[in-house]
Amino acid sequence: MKHPVWFVGAGPGDPELITVKGKRLVQEADLIVYTGSLVPEALLEGSKAGARTYSSASMTLVETHQLLREGYFAGERVVRLHTGDPSLYGALQEQMQQLAREGIPYAVVPGISAVFAAAAALKQELTLPELSQTVILTRLAGRTPVPERENLASLASHRATLVIYLSVQQLEKVVAEVVPWYGPDTPVVVACRVGWPDEQILRGSLANIVSKVKATSIQRQAIIMIGDVFGAGGREDLKQSKLYDETFAHGFRRAGPAS
Repeated sequence: MKHPVWFVGAGPGDPELITVKGKRLVQEADLIVYTGSLVPEALLEGSKAGARTYSSASMTLVETHQLLREGYFAGERVVRLHTGDPSLYGALQEQMQQLAREGIPYAVVPGISAVFAAAAALKQELTLPELSQTVILTRLAGRTPVPERENLASLASHRATLVIYLSVQQLEKVVAEVVPWYGPDTPVVVACRVGWPDEQILRGSLANIVSKVKATSIQRQAIIMIGDVFGAGGREDLKQSKLYDETFAHGFRRAGPAS
């Protein structure tokens, strides 16, 4: 009997921030190929005796694919364990295409991305009424280019909650591109290695975040989060959502008089 290859999101680093389904698949796997530079080995604890594990940190696409296909044709249960959520900067599509060319079935289990783990650590909602109802996830161009229509200044013009991956090394450029739209006083959060024991979460503004980051050891594995929502804690003038407003009726509740 042959089993589909499973791409599993491991979450941001905390071994408990993997889905129940993802953990079960890891525990059942005969072969696990994991992103060794980003996935903590603690996530492999509980894998069954005799399971083979390989870090893909130094491998090419050809090499990882060879492991997955060999495991599949041997009738093994195969898991490709990705950091965060495989669908976001996970190089997932190219791996699935390799399998599809050979008629190898596969499936995907989502994971928690760093943005949502950071929001939880901050006790922060990313969408607040009349402040922001949109979250933009993006990155600056590096060795992987970004389409010109998605340039950072264009995205910043919306003044939405902006989350920038894989770009902390270019933080000065990020600030220069977005400050004309957001203004220097707009709150910024830089969250590094979210969910790991050495997690760092740094608050500041567009005016001072560069100097604050330079005073730390943050160099990679960090996201930049920009927007008015990050300064909303404790504000008494915030508009409340309609969901639980007693004057707002919906299919499960009648509207009552305003207090």
